[in-house]
Amino acid sequence: MSAYISCNRCDFHTGSIIDGRYTVDRPLGEGTFGKVYRVRRNSDGRLFALKLLKLWSVESLEREKLLKRFDQEYETGRIESDYLVQSCGKGSVEGNPYILMEYCPGGDLLQGVESGKVDLSKAASEILLGLKSLHANGKVHRDLKPENVLIKSDGTVALTDFGIAGDRNKRLTERGLLGVPKEVFGTYAYMPPEQVNPRRGDATVLPTTDMFSFGVMMYQLITCELPFGSLNNESDLYQYVTRGKNENWNREVLGNATQGQKWLPLIEGCLKADFHTRIQTAELALSLVPTTQKSVRVVREVPPVVPQVKKGIALRVMQGEEFGKIYKLNDLLKSSGKRLLTIGRDDEDIHNAIAIKETESSYISRKHCTLEYNPSSNTWLLRDGQWDAFTFSKWKVSTNGTYIGSKEVPMNGVLINIGDIISIGDAKLRVEGY
Repeated sequence: MSAYISCNRCDFHTGSIIDGRYTVDRPLGEGTFGKVYRVRRNSDGRLFALKLLKLWSVESLEREKLLKRFDQEYETGRIESDYLVQSCGKGSVEGNPYILMEYCPGGDLLQGVESGKVDLSKAASEILLGLKSLHANGKVHRDLKPENVLIKSDGTVALTDFGIAGDRNKRLTERGLLGVPKEVFGTYAYMPPEQVNPRRGDATVLPTTDMFSFGVMMYQLITCELPFGSLNNESDLYQYVTRGKNENWNREVLGNATQGQKWLPLIEGCLKADFHTRIQTAELALSLVPTTQKSVRVVREVPPVVPQVKKGIALRVMQGEEFGKIYKLNDLLKSSGKRLLTIGRDDEDIHNAIAIKETESSYISRKHCTLEYNPSSNTWLLRDGQWDAFTFSKWKVSTNGTYIGSKEVPMNGVLINIGDIISIGDAKLRVEGY
């Protein structure tokens, strides 16, 4: 695909026809890259939310990678879950792509809580079930906040906005304290320390990112305040981020709130500054949600469909620049004639058996990790780092670590299993059979 993608400006209003099939009822919202409308499908009158990517407002050289991320957002919305806003279709108008999404008439979570229509325990459980589905499919939301939790017609809450708003590269361009657009402050309120200021060694995006955001959000909904103080301008931002890094949040306000003491173990576990000690999984967080009559109910969980082993083991790119690509480990093993497969970022000097493409960031080491096959047990061992004859230690670990789920993979290795999600920098690979 050429980097120079042609498109024209589109301005739709109530009554406008989009793509010859949808009539605009009214605009629902607008962000940096997209605009969302409530539309009616002309063929049957059904309501949808239509998210239009404002490609015309993006520089030509940036359009191709933005289109790829928008397509990944569409694919994320196809994960089958009652707790994720579903993608129902896609198309383009005047060269600008759009996603047709499930319409949620109840507004966002903050509106629902303020109106008294939402039970917090029930909503928390449903948010965590949505996160569980995302994480099991190799996705991290990265922008969890009340505006991105919508209420369906039956009262169920569901996560939305899986792509552009939460993109790491967009965040990094807005990270400086000076010149930060005012509308970005709201997003900073929910970001963990490692996402605000990624440091060498902890820049890999993990499910624990969403757990921190979940803790901030629940604190806010219970107390009507943010945990680390006010956040209205640039000077507030520095103080807020510093308090987050030091775990300096107001436990007294939470304790004095209605039912606040019951929420303390969950929120305290989510707001750990060190992601290694934070609550690691949505499933664990679910077990800590205070129960109410409304929250105790049978929920429908849809486990991800993971291909089982017929011939061998494969790694599928679930998130990354080569989304959907499959690496068949047993085939690579045969072609290499070795029992070791190296994984990392290639350059002119380094050539890995599995070369993870990374052009938009620099979180994957050239010699990132190693897969070792044991023919006697028919198992694969994943080890962080690679053998390096040019270093004194001989074995060189990666810069930002290798993870299965939220657990760091040590140098001596961990056996991989079907369904495991391996995080390598911004890329996420799922272990499957083929």
